[in-house]
Amino acid sequence: MGTIGSGNHYVDIFLDEQDRVWVGVHFGSRGLGHKTATWFLRKAGAQDGVHAQPALLEADSQLGQEYIEAMELAGRYAYAGRDWVCARVAKILGAKITEEVHNHHNFAWREEHFGEQCWVVRKGATPAFPGQLGFVGGSMSEEAVILKGKESPTDEGAEEQRQALYSTVHGAGRVMSRSRAKGKVNRRTGEVSRAPEVTAEMLHASVARAGVVLRGAGVDESPHCYKRLPHVLREHAETVEIVHRLRPIGVAMAGPEIFDPFKD
Repeated sequence: MGTIGSGNHYVDIFLDEQDRVWVGVHFGSRGLGHKTATWFLRKAGAQDGVHAQPALLEADSQLGQEYIEAMELAGRYAYAGRDWVCARVAKILGAKITEEVHNHHNFAWREEHFGEQCWVVRKGATPAFPGQLGFVGGSMSEEAVILKGKESPTDEGAEEQRQALYSTVHGAGRVMSRSRAKGKVNRRTGEVSRAPEVTAEMLHASVARAGVVLRGAGVDESPHCYKRLPHVLREHAETVEIVHRLRPIGVAMAGPEIFDPFKD
C-alpha cells in the first residue's frame, strides 16, 4: 500500500487553466490483480499467446464467482492505494483536497447494453457514460485532461458510443515500444543488437523545455514514446468533452535502477 511501481506508473503535479493544483496518479493493485487473474487463467486452462483463444468462466459457477470476488477485491485495493498516495502528496503540499476524479481500467463491470445485462471488460479503456468524469494522462511533458462523457449530437456518434459500450481512452497511447526506446542487449554476450532510439539527453531536454521537474523515469517513458493526447482526443470529440486541461509541473516515476518486487 502506498507504492506506485515501475513501468508507466507515476505521481504527477499539475496546474489547470485557473492555476489550481491537481495531483494525478496512475497505478493499479500492485500486482495483486495480475497474479489473481493469472491463477484463474490457469484454472480455466488458458493458453498463452496473442492469438490464443480466450478462456471463459461461467459467471454463476463457483470458479466464476470466486474470480469476480477476487477481481473486485483487487479493484478496491487499487482504489485504496491511489487514495493513500494522493492524500500523502496533499499532506506534503500542505493542501486540502477539494475534488476527486477516480476511474479504473483493466477491469470488468456488470452493465446493461443492447437491452441485456453483460460483463464489460475494458482493457486499456475506461467508462465514459454521459456525465461521468475521467482522468486521462498524456506524456510527462505534455498536458493531461479531466474529461466527461457526453451524449453525441449525431446519430453516427451515438451509434459509435453504443458500439464502444460507452468507453474512452485511459491515456495517449504509445508510438514506440520499450525495447525500441531502450535498445536491446543480448544478456548472454552483452552485445547490442538494437541501438536505443531515445537517449537520456532527449528525455531531459523534452521535460526541461516544458518546465517540468522530473524525478526518476527511464527513456522508455520519454514523451518521444507517446502519441500526442490532443490528437487522440480529437478522434473522440463527439463522445467526450474536456473539462480541465492539466499542465504538468512535477513528475515522479521509478528510475531504471529501481527494482519493483511487485511488478506484474
